[in-house]
Amino acid sequence: MEETSIPLPFGDFPDDVQLCVLSFLLPADLAAFSCTCKRFVSLYRHDQRLWFSMCHRRWGSKTLINRWGSGKISYKILYRILHEYDNLIGFWRRCGDAAATAASSSSPLVFFEWAPFYITCSRITPSKDGGYEVIKKPFLWMSVASNGEPVNYLDPDGKFALTEEDLMGESGLAENELIQVNVSFIGECHAVVEENLGFSGFGKDSSSGNLRGEDYENVYGSPPDKLMTEIYQYFANRTSPSGNGSRRQKRKGKDKQGRIRKWEPEHFVKIVNCSPKPARPLQGLWKGICENMSLDFYLVSYDDVGGIACRKVGDSNRALTYHAPIFWTSNLTFIESPFSPEEDHIYNCRLHLRPPVEADQSLLLSSDSRDISVSHMLYINSSYDLVIPDLVGTIANPRQMEGRIWQYENGTFGFGFLRDSYIIDLKHIAVDGHLLDTV
Repeated sequence: MEETSIPLPFGDFPDDVQLCVLSFLLPADLAAFSCTCKRFVSLYRHDQRLWFSMCHRRWGSKTLINRWGSGKISYKILYRILHEYDNLIGFWRRCGDAAATAASSSSPLVFFEWAPFYITCSRITPSKDGGYEVIKKPFLWMSVASNGEPVNYLDPDGKFALTEEDLMGESGLAENELIQVNVSFIGECHAVVEENLGFSGFGKDSSSGNLRGEDYENVYGSPPDKLMTEIYQYFANRTSPSGNGSRRQKRKGKDKQGRIRKWEPEHFVKIVNCSPKPARPLQGLWKGICENMSLDFYLVSYDDVGGIACRKVGDSNRALTYHAPIFWTSNLTFIESPFSPEEDHIYNCRLHLRPPVEADQSLLLSSDSRDISVSHMLYINSSYDLVIPDLVGTIANPRQMEGRIWQYENGTFGFGFLRDSYIIDLKHIAVDGHLLDTV
Protein backbone atom coordinates (compact mmCIF):
# COMPACT_ATOMS: atom_id res chain seq x y z
CA MET A 1 0.00 0.00 0.00
CA GLU A 2 1.51 3.29 -1.10
CA GLU A 3 1.81 6.06 1.43
CA THR A 4 0.39 9.40 0.43
CA SER A 5 1.81 12.66 1.75
CA ILE A 6 -0.68 15.28 2.84
CA PRO A 7 0.57 18.89 2.61
CA LEU A 8 0.56 20.56 6.00
CA PRO A 9 -0.98 24.05 5.98
CA PHE A 10 1.36 26.82 7.10
CA GLY A 11 -1.00 27.70 9.94
CA ASP A 12 -0.54 24.25 11.45
CA PHE A 13 3.19 24.70 11.98
CA PRO A 14 4.35 25.58 15.53
CA ASP A 15 4.52 29.27 16.32
CA ASP A 16 8.31 29.38 16.54
CA VAL A 17 8.60 27.77 13.09
CA GLN A 18 6.15 30.29 11.63
CA LEU A 19 8.05 33.21 13.15
CA CYS A 20 11.34 31.88 11.82
CA VAL A 21 9.95 31.55 8.28
CA LEU A 22 8.19 34.93 8.31
CA SER A 23 11.32 36.71 9.58
CA PHE A 24 12.87 36.20 6.14
CA LEU A 25 10.19 38.37 4.52
CA LEU A 26 10.38 42.08 3.82
CA PRO A 27 7.68 44.29 5.38
CA ALA A 28 5.90 44.72 2.03
CA ASP A 29 5.80 40.96 1.50
CA LEU A 30 4.68 40.43 5.07
CA ALA A 31 1.84 42.94 4.59
CA ALA A 32 0.66 41.05 1.51
CA PHE A 33 0.87 37.73 3.36
CA SER A 34 -1.15 39.08 6.28
CA CYS A 35 -4.12 39.57 3.97
CA THR A 36 -4.61 35.80 3.71
CA CYS A 37 -6.42 35.49 7.05
CA LYS A 38 -7.39 37.46 10.17
CA ARG A 39 -4.87 35.66 12.38
CA PHE A 40 -1.96 36.78 10.23
CA VAL A 41 -3.32 40.34 10.14
CA SER A 42 -3.09 40.43 13.93
CA LEU A 43 0.33 38.81 13.80
CA TYR A 44 1.58 41.45 11.36
CA ARG A 45 0.15 44.40 13.26
CA HIS A 46 0.72 43.52 16.90
CA ASP A 47 3.01 40.52 17.42
CA GLN A 48 6.24 41.88 18.88
CA ARG A 49 7.90 38.46 18.60
CA LEU A 50 7.61 38.60 14.81
CA TRP A 51 9.08 42.09 14.49
CA PHE A 52 11.83 41.27 16.96
CA SER A 53 12.71 38.22 14.85
CA MET A 54 12.83 40.38 11.73
CA CYS A 55 15.02 42.99 13.43
CA HIS A 56 17.29 40.36 14.93
CA ARG A 57 17.73 38.45 11.66
CA ARG A 58 18.75 41.58 9.76
CA TRP A 59 20.74 43.52 12.36
CA GLY A 60 21.26 41.19 15.31
CA SER A 61 24.90 40.55 14.41
CA LYS A 62 25.60 44.29 14.20
CA THR A 63 23.80 45.82 17.19
CA LEU A 64 21.86 44.85 20.32
CA ILE A 65 18.23 44.94 19.23
CA ASN A 66 16.71 44.78 22.73
CA ARG A 67 18.68 47.81 23.97
CA TRP A 68 17.44 50.37 21.45
CA GLY A 69 15.03 52.77 23.12
CA SER A 70 15.89 51.18 26.49
CA GLY A 71 14.02 48.08 25.32
CA LYS A 72 10.67 49.91 25.51
CA ILE A 73 10.18 50.80 21.85
CA SER A 74 7.90 48.78 19.59
CA TYR A 75 9.96 46.46 17.41
CA LYS A 76 7.76 47.34 14.44
CA ILE A 77 8.75 50.97 14.85
CA LEU A 78 12.35 49.96 15.49
CA TYR A 79 12.46 48.01 12.22
CA ARG A 80 11.51 51.14 10.31
CA ILE A 81 14.16 53.20 12.13
CA LEU A 82 16.95 50.68 11.64
CA HIS A 83 16.01 50.21 7.99
CA GLU A 84 16.54 53.93 7.38
CA TYR A 85 19.70 54.02 9.49
CA ASP A 86 21.09 51.03 7.58
CA ASN A 87 21.69 53.21 4.54
CA LEU A 88 23.99 55.43 6.62
CA ILE A 89 26.52 52.69 7.29
CA GLY A 90 29.76 53.26 5.43
CA PHE A 91 31.82 56.19 4.18
CA TRP A 92 30.49 59.65 3.41
CA ARG A 93 32.22 62.79 2.16
CA ARG A 94 31.53 66.31 3.38
CA CYS A 95 30.39 68.76 0.74
CA GLY A 96 29.04 72.31 0.60
CA ASP A 97 30.24 75.87 0.98
CA ALA A 98 33.54 76.67 2.62
CA ALA A 99 31.79 78.96 5.10
CA ALA A 100 29.69 76.12 6.40
CA THR A 101 32.70 73.87 6.94
CA ALA A 102 35.29 76.38 8.15
CA ALA A 103 34.70 75.54 11.80
CA SER A 104 34.79 71.81 11.16
CA SER A 105 37.62 69.36 11.18
CA SER A 106 39.87 69.48 8.13
CA SER A 107 38.90 65.92 7.26
CA PRO A 108 36.14 65.60 4.66
CA LEU A 109 35.80 61.84 5.22
CA VAL A 110 33.38 60.41 7.80
CA PHE A 111 32.39 56.85 8.66
CA PHE A 112 29.03 55.65 10.03
CA GLU A 113 28.95 52.33 11.88
CA TRP A 114 26.77 50.28 14.19
CA ALA A 115 27.23 50.42 17.97
CA PRO A 116 25.45 48.47 20.76
CA PHE A 117 22.28 50.62 20.75
CA TYR A 118 23.08 53.56 18.48
CA ILE A 119 24.82 54.67 15.29
CA THR A 120 28.10 56.51 15.61
CA CYS A 121 29.74 58.74 13.02
CA SER A 122 33.48 59.44 13.16
CA ARG A 123 35.78 61.75 11.25
CA ILE A 124 38.56 59.79 9.58
CA THR A 125 41.91 61.54 9.17
CA PRO A 126 45.35 60.26 8.17
CA SER A 127 47.77 59.80 11.05
CA LYS A 128 50.87 61.96 11.28
CA ASP A 129 53.28 59.23 12.37
CA GLY A 130 54.36 58.26 8.88
CA GLY A 131 52.45 54.96 8.89
CA TYR A 132 49.20 53.59 7.51
CA GLU A 133 47.23 54.22 10.71
CA VAL A 134 44.12 56.42 10.54
CA ILE A 135 42.66 58.55 13.30
CA LYS A 136 39.04 57.79 14.13
CA LYS A 137 37.33 60.59 16.03
CA PRO A 138 33.60 60.10 16.88
CA PHE A 139 31.56 63.28 16.71
CA LEU A 140 27.92 62.21 16.12
CA TRP A 141 25.69 59.71 17.92
CA MET A 142 22.25 58.67 16.65
CA SER A 143 19.82 56.65 18.75
CA VAL A 144 16.15 56.59 19.70
CA ALA A 145 14.30 57.29 22.93
CA SER A 146 11.81 54.91 24.52
CA ASN A 147 8.94 56.94 23.04
CA GLY A 148 10.25 56.49 19.48
CA GLU A 149 11.72 59.99 19.16
CA PRO A 150 15.14 60.37 17.50
CA VAL A 151 18.06 61.17 19.80
CA ASN A 152 20.92 62.73 17.84
CA TYR A 153 23.83 64.41 19.65
CA LEU A 154 26.87 66.06 18.15
CA ASP A 155 30.24 66.78 19.73
CA PRO A 156 32.04 69.16 17.33
CA ASP A 157 35.42 68.79 19.05
CA GLY A 158 35.24 65.06 19.70
CA LYS A 159 36.03 65.49 23.39
CA PHE A 160 33.59 63.00 24.91
CA ALA A 161 33.13 59.23 24.88
CA LEU A 162 29.40 58.81 25.46
CA THR A 163 27.88 56.09 27.63
CA GLU A 164 24.34 54.68 27.65
CA GLU A 165 23.40 57.01 30.51
CA ASP A 166 24.62 59.99 28.47
CA LEU A 167 22.61 59.09 25.39
CA MET A 168 19.48 58.36 27.41
CA GLY A 169 19.72 61.74 29.14
CA GLU A 170 20.39 60.37 32.61
CA SER A 171 23.79 61.98 33.23
CA GLY A 172 23.08 65.51 32.02
CA LEU A 173 26.16 65.49 29.78
CA ALA A 174 24.21 65.29 26.53
CA GLU A 175 21.97 68.25 27.28
CA ASN A 176 24.68 70.43 28.83
CA GLU A 177 27.79 69.71 26.77
CA LEU A 178 26.59 68.41 23.40
CA ILE A 179 24.50 69.84 20.57
CA GLN A 180 21.20 68.20 19.72
CA VAL A 181 20.90 67.93 15.95
CA ASN A 182 18.56 66.71 13.26
CA VAL A 183 19.80 64.27 10.64
CA SER A 184 17.73 64.63 7.48
CA PHE A 185 17.95 62.58 4.30
CA ILE A 186 17.67 63.89 0.75
CA GLY A 187 17.36 60.71 -1.20
CA GLU A 188 19.64 57.83 -0.29
CA CYS A 189 23.03 59.46 -0.87
CA HIS A 190 22.69 62.93 0.68
CA ALA A 191 22.39 63.65 4.41
CA VAL A 192 22.23 66.96 6.28
CA VAL A 193 23.26 67.44 9.91
CA GLU A 194 21.83 70.65 11.39
CA GLU A 195 21.25 71.96 14.87
CA ASN A 196 17.82 71.39 16.36
CA LEU A 197 16.98 74.92 17.53
CA GLY A 198 13.57 73.79 18.77
CA PHE A 199 15.01 71.35 21.32
CA SER A 200 13.50 71.91 24.76
CA GLY A 201 14.63 68.88 26.71
CA PHE A 202 15.39 65.23 26.24
CA GLY A 203 12.85 63.47 24.02
CA LYS A 204 10.30 66.33 24.23
CA ASP A 205 10.55 67.84 20.76
CA SER A 206 8.14 66.09 18.44
CA SER A 207 9.57 67.88 15.41
CA SER A 208 13.20 66.87 15.85
CA GLY A 209 14.49 65.15 12.80
CA ASN A 210 12.79 63.16 10.11
CA LEU A 211 12.13 60.08 12.26
CA ARG A 212 9.00 60.52 14.36
CA GLY A 213 7.04 57.95 16.26
CA GLU A 214 3.70 58.78 14.69
CA ASP A 215 5.12 58.14 11.22
CA TYR A 216 5.62 54.45 11.85
CA GLU A 217 2.36 53.04 13.12
CA ASN A 218 0.82 52.54 9.69
CA VAL A 219 3.87 52.91 7.48
CA TYR A 220 3.64 49.41 6.06
CA GLY A 221 -0.07 48.96 5.52
CA SER A 222 -2.24 52.11 5.79
CA PRO A 223 -5.52 51.91 3.84
CA PRO A 224 -5.45 54.30 0.83
CA ASP A 225 -8.23 56.54 2.14
CA LYS A 226 -6.52 57.01 5.51
CA LEU A 227 -3.17 57.61 3.83
CA MET A 228 -4.62 60.37 1.63
CA THR A 229 -6.24 61.94 4.70
CA GLU A 230 -2.88 61.97 6.49
CA ILE A 231 -1.17 63.53 3.47
CA TYR A 232 -3.87 66.21 3.21
CA GLN A 233 -3.65 67.05 6.90
CA TYR A 234 0.15 67.18 6.71
CA PHE A 235 0.22 69.77 3.94
CA ALA A 236 -2.82 71.67 5.22
CA ASN A 237 -1.23 72.20 8.63
CA ARG A 238 1.93 73.52 7.02
CA THR A 239 0.50 75.76 4.30
CA SER A 240 -2.96 76.92 5.36
CA PRO A 241 -2.84 80.68 6.10
CA SER A 242 -5.56 80.38 8.71
CA GLY A 243 -4.88 76.97 10.23
CA ASN A 244 -3.44 76.32 13.66
CA GLY A 245 -0.45 74.64 12.02
CA SER A 246 0.54 77.92 10.37
CA ARG A 247 0.41 79.77 13.69
CA ARG A 248 2.46 77.03 15.33
CA GLN A 249 5.07 77.36 12.61
CA LYS A 250 5.24 81.14 13.11
CA ARG A 251 5.66 80.80 16.88
CA LYS A 252 8.33 78.16 16.40
CA GLY A 253 10.14 80.42 13.93
CA LYS A 254 10.16 83.28 16.46
CA ASP A 255 11.53 80.97 19.14
CA LYS A 256 14.33 79.88 16.84
CA GLN A 257 15.26 83.46 15.97
CA GLY A 258 15.96 84.13 19.64
CA ARG A 259 18.58 81.39 19.87
CA ILE A 260 22.21 81.51 18.81
CA ARG A 261 23.16 78.78 16.39
CA LYS A 262 26.05 76.70 17.70
CA TRP A 263 26.47 74.55 14.62
CA GLU A 264 26.22 75.43 10.95
CA PRO A 265 24.56 72.71 8.85
CA GLU A 266 26.89 70.18 7.27
CA HIS A 267 26.07 68.26 4.11
CA PHE A 268 27.41 64.80 3.35
CA VAL A 269 27.24 62.65 0.23
CA LYS A 270 27.64 58.90 0.39
CA ILE A 271 30.65 57.22 -1.19
CA VAL A 272 29.04 54.28 -2.96
CA ASN A 273 30.96 51.21 -4.11
CA CYS A 274 33.61 51.55 -1.41
CA SER A 275 34.95 48.01 -1.84
CA PRO A 276 36.42 46.06 -4.76
CA LYS A 277 34.41 43.44 -6.61
CA PRO A 278 35.60 40.57 -8.82
CA ALA A 279 34.54 42.45 -11.95
CA ARG A 280 35.95 45.74 -10.58
CA PRO A 281 39.12 44.86 -8.65
CA LEU A 282 40.40 48.44 -8.34
CA GLN A 283 37.12 49.96 -7.18
CA GLY A 284 36.85 51.43 -3.72
CA LEU A 285 38.36 53.67 -1.09
CA TRP A 286 42.09 53.16 -0.51
CA LYS A 287 44.92 54.69 1.49
CA GLY A 288 48.50 55.20 0.45
CA ILE A 289 51.70 57.12 1.09
CA CYS A 290 51.93 59.90 -1.50
CA GLU A 291 55.02 61.59 -2.91
CA ASN A 292 55.51 63.90 0.10
CA MET A 293 55.55 60.78 2.35
CA SER A 294 52.24 61.65 4.02
CA LEU A 295 49.21 59.37 4.19
CA ASP A 296 46.31 60.23 1.90
CA PHE A 297 43.00 58.70 0.81
CA TYR A 298 42.20 57.75 -2.78
CA LEU A 299 38.87 56.92 -4.40
CA VAL A 300 38.90 54.71 -7.49
CA SER A 301 35.67 54.53 -9.48
CA TYR A 302 34.51 52.89 -12.70
CA ASP A 303 32.50 55.19 -14.97
CA ASP A 304 29.59 54.40 -17.28
CA VAL A 305 31.71 54.44 -20.45
CA GLY A 306 34.14 51.79 -19.31
CA GLY A 307 36.87 53.95 -17.80
CA ILE A 308 38.60 54.06 -14.41
CA ALA A 309 39.43 57.28 -12.55
CA CYS A 310 41.36 57.78 -9.31
CA ARG A 311 41.00 60.95 -7.23
CA LYS A 312 42.09 62.07 -3.81
CA VAL A 313 39.25 62.41 -1.30
CA GLY A 314 38.68 66.07 -0.54
CA ASP A 315 36.00 68.70 -0.06
CA SER A 316 33.96 69.57 -3.12
CA ASN A 317 35.09 73.19 -2.78
CA ARG A 318 38.80 72.39 -2.86
CA ALA A 319 41.14 73.25 -5.71
CA LEU A 320 41.34 71.49 -9.08
CA THR A 321 43.67 68.78 -7.79
CA TYR A 322 40.80 67.28 -5.80
CA HIS A 323 38.44 67.39 -8.79
CA ALA A 324 40.74 66.18 -11.55
CA PRO A 325 41.79 62.53 -11.61
CA ILE A 326 45.23 61.43 -10.51
CA PHE A 327 45.07 58.76 -13.16
CA TRP A 328 42.52 57.76 -15.76
CA THR A 329 42.17 55.02 -18.34
CA SER A 330 39.58 53.90 -20.86
CA ASN A 331 41.24 50.52 -21.44
CA LEU A 332 40.30 47.93 -18.82
CA THR A 333 42.29 45.11 -20.38
CA PHE A 334 44.78 43.77 -17.81
CA ILE A 335 48.01 42.21 -19.00
CA GLU A 336 48.83 39.05 -17.09
CA SER A 337 52.23 37.95 -15.83
CA PRO A 338 54.86 37.18 -17.09
CA PHE A 339 55.60 40.63 -18.53
CA SER A 340 58.08 41.72 -21.16
CA PRO A 341 61.66 42.60 -20.08
CA GLU A 342 60.89 46.27 -20.71
CA GLU A 343 57.87 46.20 -18.42
CA ASP A 344 59.81 44.30 -15.76
CA HIS A 345 62.46 47.03 -15.90
CA ILE A 346 59.85 49.80 -15.54
CA TYR A 347 58.54 48.11 -12.40
CA ASN A 348 61.81 46.99 -10.82
CA CYS A 349 63.66 50.31 -11.19
CA ARG A 350 61.08 52.22 -9.16
CA LEU A 351 60.97 52.74 -5.41
CA HIS A 352 57.81 51.80 -3.48
CA LEU A 353 56.49 54.67 -1.36
CA ARG A 354 55.72 52.97 1.94
CA PRO A 355 56.39 53.86 5.55
CA PRO A 356 59.45 52.35 7.20
CA VAL A 357 58.72 49.12 9.04
CA GLU A 358 59.32 50.72 12.42
CA ALA A 359 56.63 53.33 11.61
CA ASP A 360 54.02 50.72 10.79
CA GLN A 361 54.22 47.53 12.80
CA SER A 362 51.26 46.06 10.91
CA LEU A 363 53.58 45.41 7.98
CA LEU A 364 55.37 42.79 10.06
CA LEU A 365 52.18 40.79 10.64
CA SER A 366 50.19 41.20 7.45
CA SER A 367 50.50 39.59 4.08
CA ASP A 368 51.33 43.03 2.68
CA SER A 369 55.09 42.54 2.89
CA ARG A 370 57.89 44.24 1.00
CA ASP A 371 58.05 41.42 -1.52
CA ILE A 372 54.70 41.39 -3.30
CA SER A 373 54.17 39.43 -6.48
CA VAL A 374 52.54 41.29 -9.36
CA SER A 375 49.74 39.35 -11.01
CA HIS A 376 48.32 41.88 -13.50
CA MET A 377 49.31 45.17 -15.11
CA LEU A 378 47.22 47.95 -16.66
CA TYR A 379 48.13 51.03 -18.73
CA ILE A 380 46.94 54.40 -17.35
CA ASN A 381 47.27 58.09 -18.17
CA SER A 382 47.49 61.22 -16.03
CA SER A 383 46.71 63.68 -18.80
CA TYR A 384 43.80 65.79 -17.56
CA ASP A 385 42.95 66.86 -21.12
CA LEU A 386 41.33 63.43 -21.48
CA VAL A 387 38.51 64.46 -19.15
CA ILE A 388 38.85 68.27 -18.95
CA PRO A 389 38.30 69.81 -22.42
CA ASP A 390 39.89 73.17 -21.46
CA LEU A 391 43.28 71.47 -21.06
CA VAL A 392 43.38 69.90 -24.53
CA GLY A 393 46.72 70.60 -26.21
CA THR A 394 48.46 71.89 -23.08
CA ILE A 395 50.49 68.72 -22.48
CA ALA A 396 53.95 69.11 -24.00
CA ASN A 397 55.08 65.49 -23.80
CA PRO A 398 52.18 63.01 -23.75
CA ARG A 399 54.53 60.11 -22.99
CA GLN A 400 55.37 61.69 -19.66
CA MET A 401 51.69 61.29 -18.75
CA GLU A 402 51.75 57.53 -19.27
CA GLY A 403 51.75 55.20 -16.31
CA ARG A 404 51.04 51.73 -15.06
CA ILE A 405 48.91 49.98 -12.46
CA TRP A 406 50.42 46.88 -10.92
CA GLN A 407 47.86 44.66 -9.22
CA TYR A 408 49.29 42.43 -6.49
CA GLU A 409 48.28 38.90 -5.62
CA ASN A 410 46.86 39.97 -2.26
CA GLY A 411 44.24 42.19 -3.95
CA THR A 412 45.94 45.56 -3.40
CA PHE A 413 47.68 47.54 -6.13
CA GLY A 414 50.23 50.24 -6.82
CA PHE A 415 50.51 52.86 -9.55
CA GLY A 416 53.26 55.01 -11.01
CA PHE A 417 54.11 57.12 -14.04
CA LEU A 418 57.00 56.99 -16.49
CA ARG A 419 58.08 60.48 -15.47
CA ASP A 420 58.50 59.44 -11.81
CA SER A 421 60.90 57.08 -10.07
CA TYR A 422 58.44 55.74 -7.50
CA ILE A 423 55.31 53.63 -7.10
CA ILE A 424 52.45 54.59 -4.78
CA ASP A 425 51.14 51.41 -3.14
CA LEU A 426 47.52 51.46 -1.99
CA LYS A 427 46.05 49.44 0.88
CA HIS A 428 42.50 48.78 2.03
CA ILE A 429 41.10 51.35 4.45
CA ALA A 430 38.30 49.00 5.55
CA VAL A 431 37.36 45.34 5.17
CA ASP A 432 33.82 43.96 5.65
CA GLY A 433 32.65 47.29 7.05
CA HIS A 434 35.39 47.56 9.68
CA LEU A 435 38.11 50.21 9.66
CA LEU A 436 41.69 48.97 9.64
CA ASP A 437 44.67 50.36 11.57
CA THR A 438 42.71 52.86 13.68
CA VAL A 439 43.97 54.96 16.57
